[in-house]
Amino acid sequence: MSATAESTPTLVEAETKGLKVRSRDGDSLGHISTLMVDKRSGQSTYAVLSLGGFLGMNKSYYPVPFSLVAYDTANDDYVVTTDRRVLEGGPSWANNAPEFNEAYADRVAGYYGTERTRIA
Repeated sequence: MSATAESTPTLVEAETKGLKVRSRDGDSLGHISTLMVDKRSGQSTYAVLSLGGFLGMNKSYYPVPFSLVAYDTANDDYVVTTDRRVLEGGPSWANNAPEFNEAYADRVAGYYGTERTRIA
């Protein structure tokens, strides 16, 4: 494998609209703003949740391993299967999104105790 192929990220961002998300207790949290999709497998690996804010201001973004997000067919929304307090204490940003590289993936996976999805 060439150095260029090794350094090329394998995740692509897919922005979403209207994918509502709630806590496992049924509380509305916000929505999924972006899915991080592995280019090789086509599988979503992380969901970036947009929580809070009013009229598009003061939102916070939380990357969550996709294994912690479940689709609820009855309500046509997504459920974060971890406790809301755990989510709100996790990696997040308000204004400038971090580069979603190996180190950041390690941080997210380490926080949630999940297996990290290889990015590059």
